[in-house]
Amino acid sequence: MRERTSNMHGTLESAEITSSAATPERAADHFAAKLRYETDCWDANEALRSGADDIVVLDVRSTAAHAAGHVPGSHSLPRKEITTGRLDALSTEALFVVYCAGPHCNGADKAALEIARLGRRVKIMIGGWHGWQVEGLPQEGSEA
Repeated sequence: MRERTSNMHGTLESAEITSSAATPERAADHFAAKLRYETDCWDANEALRSGADDIVVLDVRSTAAHAAGHVPGSHSLPRKEITTGRLDALSTEALFVVYCAGPHCNGADKAALEIARLGRRVKIMIGGWHGWQVEGLPQEGSEA
């Protein structure tokens, strides 16, 4: 007999979950690929704390949001202002790590797409500013 679970989305049979699972090899490929495009708040903080000079953290929210609170050492570069010249002024070789408000915002995805189209290495910091705050990591800004 199949086990049934109810939640806000209705009834789900456990067989539906297990039958659609990827093979271990495909799962490994998937998660390895994700790690090429994403980092998390903790890892970004550790890189900044260690003084890594091969990353540039970009806050792609508005300048007002950045002024209120941001990741220490991050640069404010609103998504719609990303250009080759603005990136060059920060670094020509570094990995850009971008963040926006949080998981409910796709501004970091849009910024990462633009940066990649400009020929630069880029990762998204998953969790964004909200995730950074939830982790209790150091903050700067007028409301930090």
